[in-house]
Order: sequence, then C-alpha cells, then structure tokens
Amino acid sequence: MKMTVKTKLATILAATCLTLLLTGWSVSAYAGPTDLLMGNPSQAKADTAQKDNFLMEKSHYTLSYNNGKGTPNWVSWHLSKKDLGNAPRKAFHPDESLPRGFTQITPKDYTDGGFDRGHMCPHSDRSADDDMSYETFLMSNMIPQSPDVNQKAWAQLEMYCRNLVENEHDTLYIVDGPAGQGGTGRNGFKQAVGNTHQVVVPAKCWKVIMVLGEGPGSDLNKVNEHTRIIAVIMPNDMTVGEGWAGFRVPVKDVEALTGYKFFDKVPAAIIGPLKERVDDVAIAKVKPIVHGGGE
Repeated sequence: MKMTVKTKLATILAATCLTLLLTGWSVSAYAGPTDLLMGNPSQAKADTAQKDNFLMEKSHYTLSYNNGKGTPNWVSWHLSKKDLGNAPRKAFHPDESLPRGFTQITPKDYTDGGFDRGHMCPHSDRSADDDMSYETFLMSNMIPQSPDVNQKAWAQLEMYCRNLVENEHDTLYIVDGPAGQGGTGRNGFKQAVGNTHQVVVPAKCWKVIMVLGEGPGSDLNKVNEHTRIIAVIMPNDMTVGEGWAGFRVPVKDVEALTGYKFFDKVPAAIIGPLKERVDDVAIAKVKPIVHGGGE
C-alpha cells in the first residue's frame, strides 16, 4: 500500500513527538527566555508603567529593574559549560537600553561610596566571548555590595557554582538580588550612594540556585523530589568572611524576605517540599581569594 505525502508527514510527526516524549522533552515547550524557564519571580513585565518592576531581557541574562532604587530587583540566568571561557573583564557602563524616563546609573555614582559595583550575573559566568562579558558590566546588573561580601563569601559561592558546571557536569538556574535598605561598606553605614544619581544600598544579598544534571530532555522535566537547591542570605556588611556555606537557608526564607515566588513553573507538589529544605551538602573549607576587586 502506497503512502500519500500527507500520510508520510503524519507518520514522521508522530514518530518525532514520540521520540521527544521518550527522551523527556515536553511537546508544549516553553517559548520564553531560557533564563526564566523555571519562573519569573516578581511577574515582571516590559511595561514602562511598571518602573520598579521592569522586565529586561538581555542576550545573556534577564532581570527585573527597579528605577526607584537604581538596581535590579533580581537577575536570572542559566549557567552551563558553553557560557564559560577566558574573555577579559570590561569597563563598567550605563545601560542605554533603559526606556526614556528611566534613570541611567553611571559607574561614577558608586565612586567613593565605599561599596563595590557588585555584579548580580557575574562576568565569569558569561566569559565565553567578549559580547557576553561586556553585557555583565551594564550598571543595571549592579548593586552596591559591601567589599567583604562581594570579594569574599559571594565570590566563593560564584566559584563553587562554576565548579559544579565545569567539573560535576551540572547545569544551573540562578536568581539573585538585593533586599532591604542600609548596609555597611568600607566607609561605614549608608542608606544610599551616588553623585549625580542615588542608588539604594541593600541590607542583604540573596541567591537561589537550582542544580540539575546535564543531558537531553527539558530541564523543567528533570526537576524531581531529589533536586538540589542552594539558597543563601548574606548581610551586606563588613562582617562576612570567606565561607558561604553558613549562610544557607531554605528557599522559603528568601521568598519571605523578598516577596517573590521562585521556580513557579515547576509543579507545586514537587517544588513545595524542595523550598522547605536547607542544602546540607558538605562544603570544603575555602581558600581566600587573592584579587584587586570583586566580580
């Protein structure tokens, strides 16, 4: 019996769908940015009427911008081996893609403030090429971060994440940001920094990390009751040392602090219990980082 063209196409389509299902892919695939595959924490939209929760989809990460604070509310990105490389650091620069009527924070607004220009999506997580690296130096990706946070425990956690990707064959979904107002830097306690523009200094810095294995199939479908999630809350002050493991908390604590909802694309029956847990994987004692500045 001869197959018509329509019959052949239907057979091929059916076989393709079956293959996708068997390998873990969802036929109704997520169509948005990979960075938001697991969810949009504040339900941010690219609506200029929402200046303090304005969604910005960059080429290599996604963020919710808070115009009133001059910082992101959160930054979200997906980290895999293809994102890592040896691209050099760039100069900090204003985000000229902000809509008209938004304040463009400049690098000089942090000058002499006593706080680092703290990357949320770090340069080293986007070091595969110059364009990726350049994008992480936008001021919309920065918060005023205490040097002891930025250059010590926060940087150590960033390095730990990259080690999971490089040496443990993991892929990560990361969201981080600031919370509250008022922190302590090298020049003492401040509510804000800024010369031409004011930038709110956060009281705390937080990060949540979902750890998944490499391999075929939808990452969303890989999340199960055994999935590892790391969450930390650090004070934005000069008391923070090199170790980050002691700052681990359940994700629900970060949600209570921020009012955001993380990983809401994952079925509630799976993600709910995971948010109750504190990551307890043993972490080796870290060695101090020698550098002239933080991420």
